[in-house]
Amino acid sequence: MRIRGQIGDWPVDLTIELEPAEWAQLGRQIEVPVVTEAAATTTPVVSRQDDGQWSAAREVLRQAGQMNGPELLDRLEGLTGSTAAGKRLLVRLRHSSEVKVESGADAPVYHWVG
Repeated sequence: MRIRGQIGDWPVDLTIELEPAEWAQLGRQIEVPVVTEAAATTTPVVSRQDDGQWSAAREVLRQAGQMNGPELLDRLEGLTGSTAAGKRLLVRLRHSSEVKVESGADAPVYHWVG
């Protein structure tokens, strides 16, 4: 397999050589679900836990009125028990129509606008 392109101003020319057994092993580790046309057009189901965390994240900011990014992330990490899940909620809040984000001196400030 050969990969060519650029990363910024740097040219990239990468060749990857694998034996047939290595390709087979890689294929077993990356099992991609087959998506039918009907499945591709349906809306993905969001778990109840995600809905609950999203509601709780919105409530945290609503009650505070406004919070700076690091403080809000800290609260969301505590809420979810995971840094990654806290960051996902923070991004989701950033793009929510109920939230306005302003640039603060050191960090963004999230405002609840409902």
